[in-house]
Amino acid sequence: MRENEDDPAAEAAARLDRLLEGITQDVGAHIGLTYLPVPERQVLQMTTVTGAPMKLAWPWARLAMAAPSPVPEAVRSRSPVWLSDQQELARRFPRAALAFPYSVAHYAAPLMSDGVCWGALNVLWPGSRPPLSAAERARLGEATHRMAEVLRDAAARGRPVLPRDEPLVMEPPAPHTDPVAALAERFTEGLMALDLSGRMTFLTDRAAHLLGRDRAELLDTEPWDALPWLNDPAYENAFVAALFSRQPTGFAARRPDGVRLSFLLYPDATGISVRVRPEDGGSDEEPAEDAPHTVRARAGTLFHLLHLASALTEAAGVSEVAESLMDQMRPVLGAEGLALLVEDEGRERVVGSCGFPPELPEHFDGQPMATPSEGTRTMETGVPGFHTTNAELVRAFPQHRNYRDMAAFAFLPLTVSGGTFGCLVLGYDKPQPFPPDERAELTSLAGMIAQAMERARLYDANAQVARGLQDGLLPRSLPRVPGLAVVSRYRPATRALEVGGDFYDLIDFGKHAAAAVIGDVQGHSVQAAALMGQIRTAMHSYARTGAPPEEVLARTNQLLLELNTSLFCSCLYVHIDVPGHRVTLASAGHLPPILRHRAHHAEVLDLPPGLLLGVEEGARFESVEMPLPPGALLALYTDGLVERPGTDLGLSIDLLADQLAESQDESLELLADTIVKRAQETTVPRNSDDIALLLVSCDKAGRVVR
Repeated sequence: MRENEDDPAAEAAARLDRLLEGITQDVGAHIGLTYLPVPERQVLQMTTVTGAPMKLAWPWARLAMAAPSPVPEAVRSRSPVWLSDQQELARRFPRAALAFPYSVAHYAAPLMSDGVCWGALNVLWPGSRPPLSAAERARLGEATHRMAEVLRDAAARGRPVLPRDEPLVMEPPAPHTDPVAALAERFTEGLMALDLSGRMTFLTDRAAHLLGRDRAELLDTEPWDALPWLNDPAYENAFVAALFSRQPTGFAARRPDGVRLSFLLYPDATGISVRVRPEDGGSDEEPAEDAPHTVRARAGTLFHLLHLASALTEAAGVSEVAESLMDQMRPVLGAEGLALLVEDEGRERVVGSCGFPPELPEHFDGQPMATPSEGTRTMETGVPGFHTTNAELVRAFPQHRNYRDMAAFAFLPLTVSGGTFGCLVLGYDKPQPFPPDERAELTSLAGMIAQAMERARLYDANAQVARGLQDGLLPRSLPRVPGLAVVSRYRPATRALEVGGDFYDLIDFGKHAAAAVIGDVQGHSVQAAALMGQIRTAMHSYARTGAPPEEVLARTNQLLLELNTSLFCSCLYVHIDVPGHRVTLASAGHLPPILRHRAHHAEVLDLPPGLLLGVEEGARFESVEMPLPPGALLALYTDGLVERPGTDLGLSIDLLADQLAESQDESLELLADTIVKRAQETTVPRNSDDIALLLVSCDKAGRVVR
């Protein structure tokens, strides 16, 4: 103590620790933690923990200030956060509940003094505890105020209390020793004791025999370390669940010789007592009526949930989220039916459904939100509904006879910061008990789905705006030029949200002359689309002055340099002399055009490549003149049509030329559709770039098809 008196910061830290220990014991909590801020890192760092070993506390030793979890939320809101059970944690903080899947009650409170938050207190009880009383809230409020004053006074003296690099673990009360080991040995089942760190501190000869090792080899070791066949996250998780929740739990495991053993865990503040016995005829004793239910092995469930989380992260629009849920949720949950409902302009919409009789989703799709149903109730209140049988739903909503089609239901609200916008409906073909841990898990899953759906809805809305912008920048129709047949196709990228920079155009000069243009501005963004619009306008202006193709490209290049943009553009400009059946081409780094002759032969034209537009001041471009006789076809395209991962670009262009050569007798419209369809089918998994295609042919009638 004298050392602390010589060090004001250490003495203040010790007082803070005593206050933590005192309030934890005073309100009957089994775990208490103190967090102090590290402002420069925007984290809260645990400095003291009581009631849990370092091994278990360490994953939560540092919490990001912005993290969606109870302690950071208490600090951000400057007010206490009370979560009565795991289901409430899952409802309010779904991501935190997945990382902390234990039945506990949380109280997190900021350490406030003079309007400043100096840290946070977090105490935990078993999830079965009753709500906090007014007296308990008052004691917690007084304790947090006193803790804040300690921190405030230390800072005022110039010796602030800083979080420890590694949290101080305050030892729990010493376990009571019981001299009646002989009594334990008389039981036919094995008995063992674990301390709060998971080490075996006692086990009977029968327990050692069932575990297949000498007792001396097992003492002071952790079961999952000493016994390889117990080295599974699901088994260790049962110990962690018992430690945090202070509620009996258990699991079953198979020894290497095939014998199944059941492990029943009974925790308290000093450790965990474990009963070990064979599951199959190894004991004459009947299972005790008060034996805890065996916990479900969470390792497999968590494996599926991680895959689900990954799929939801990758999903773009609402349809992709719904598809991921249909594919991955039912195997995890064992539900027969799954449906995703959202509120849409005052009506209930089914955006995805599987496993239900077709009549059920059809009945509810488009139903006004004013019509009473369990789905609308869930969306209006944000409160989940768990129905172990369908009896309550049938009584409450007799007008919806479809509730008879399933034996049990769960209605889970999809809630984000803006409120509840939908619900996830699970249907079961047998009555479902929905124990508390399963309710919490389902509620947490619904929170994940809600966040993914919110992102997907925003994606769809933005994509709709982006596509509208794209359509506005591309030509609504191409001019009709006598003697010229033109077909255009444009397909936006299916994976990118932003608009692209691919463009095409046909400029009518009158007097039987025209220009075909195709280009690609670098990137997918609003900036790329805006630049594309400027380029199209500029090329129209330059072309109508009568400038030859190489000069049109040179002037456009100068424009891009003057705009001081970081984006580049490839472009191919073709001047067409319709009655003379000749074309003059100039390229600015664009893919080579393909000329299909009438004799079932197509060649890739070797043009002077030219620099991309916007790269170099004073860049010069060359033009090439060649015939385009009646029946010949000139194909202009962008890279989305031919680029394939792992495939040489030159080979892809040659394959396109072969396709053109083989399609001599097809109409231009059918040919364009066939080319684009094949390109989309050969892209894995989906085309990540826009596709633009322009087919030009001299024709007596002169047709234009877009």
